[in-house]
Amino acid sequence: MRFLKGVANVLAQSTLDSEALEGLFLKRTVLLTTPLWVVNTRLKLQGAKFRNEDIVPMNYKGIIDAFHQIIRDEGISALWNGTVPSLLLVFNLAIQFMFYEGLKWQLLKKQMKLSSLDVFIIGAVAKATATRLTYPMHTVQSILRFGHHRLNPENRTLGNLWNTLYLLHERVRRFGILGLYKGLEAKLLQTVLTAALMFLVYEKLTAATFTVVGLKRAHKH
Repeated sequence: MRFLKGVANVLAQSTLDSEALEGLFLKRTVLLTTPLWVVNTRLKLQGAKFRNEDIVPMNYKGIIDAFHQIIRDEGISALWNGTVPSLLLVFNLAIQFMFYEGLKWQLLKKQMKLSSLDVFIIGAVAKATATRLTYPMHTVQSILRFGHHRLNPENRTLGNLWNTLYLLHERVRRFGILGLYKGLEAKLLQTVLTAALMFLVYEKLTAATFTVVGLKRAHKH
């Protein structure tokens, strides 16, 4: 009994350590890639015609010029606009896997094995649920990355939690709760199919791995 408790404690500790390392890796990835996403967002939106009069038009000649203008006009910290929503969106994956494992467990109580269609459907449902729950952060993230907004006349850094909450409030006040979900359909089309296929491949690879390991053990004995 003591041995089993010791094994359980080791497994629990290793799980916590792996989760901590994964969280640290994701945070560092967000911090390293946010400047690229800020520039990417602005290059995609430059030249677009907006009906919203609060948006200030911009003009960049390319990636290098975009970096130069942002640093010159807004300061280097502007390259990390939207960092807080990006860090919060890390929870999207956690929610996705939580729902996937929950749905998988419910199905396995009724049947011995999941079919490929079962895996595909619950993977799609899990991703769709996670995307719906976290999509307001995607909306605010895009606004913060865009940066050129007359609500921010002093070009203050828009990456902190206070400004994230402020933009959420302003978005709801001006456009209603549905204003937080503009573009959700496109996001679902982009992510749900990919996630469903990912879970399907994951389950197939896991099953194949366990089969190979089982055959090797049987061969040794």
